[in-house]
Amino acid sequence: MEQNLSAQTLPNSLSNHQDDVVAAADDDDPPSLSLQALEALKEFLAEQSQALPDAAAETRAADSAAPALISEDWRLSQFWYDPHTAETLAQEVLTLCNSLPDSAARVACVACPSLYAYLKNNDSDVPVQLLEYDKRFEQFGSDFTFYDYNRPEDLPLELKHAFDIVVADPPYLSRECLEKVAQTVSFLARSEKSYLLLLTGAVQKERAAELMGLHPCGFRPQHSSKLGNEFRLFTNYDPAMRLEGWDVEK
Repeated sequence: MEQNLSAQTLPNSLSNHQDDVVAAADDDDPPSLSLQALEALKEFLAEQSQALPDAAAETRAADSAAPALISEDWRLSQFWYDPHTAETLAQEVLTLCNSLPDSAARVACVACPSLYAYLKNNDSDVPVQLLEYDKRFEQFGSDFTFYDYNRPEDLPLELKHAFDIVVADPPYLSRECLEKVAQTVSFLARSEKSYLLLLTGAVQKERAAELMGLHPCGFRPQHSSKLGNEFRLFTNYDPAMRLEGWDVEK
């Protein structure tokens, strides 16, 4: 998952992905926008400044079941899951919650605020903690914890080994980033039996298996902004008939 266009550490996203970039020689280096993408970005920002209030109302009317979401910010490389993906993920997490003997199973959403919103829209009582860099999400109150993947364990001690389900969407497609996010996931997970879900680029398949023991599912996550990078969902458990099962190579 690619993040921002600056060399600074910037907020990760609702799903921080940028498909129209010119890849750097090292995948840890910040990518740069192509001229075409720069023009598209300028056009987007101009449209944002002139957007009419009832445009959002029309969108909500088209999908009244979807939760109200904070708008994407291209300057932060923010891209939403599409409604089908967000709803599918939310239903999977709720199914896992219901399968646990503890009715108060806790969920951690690492850098995936759109999933948090859909979970709360489906069940306002589900205990969910959002770990996120973008402080606009402080509006979620005590459900929000500031998170910078560069400091993977710089988190409140009450979050350590406190979650039965951890969902993570790392901000970069680099080994270094995935290693640090894996460290965060290990910090958060209650035990080795905790359910882990990772959303990231297909290029991370071998790394996800090596670092976290995860396998790809047949279900292919999508974004409202059609991104060019192939995106995958990885889990540490066999979802059986859900999520189209594990994508086992013959």
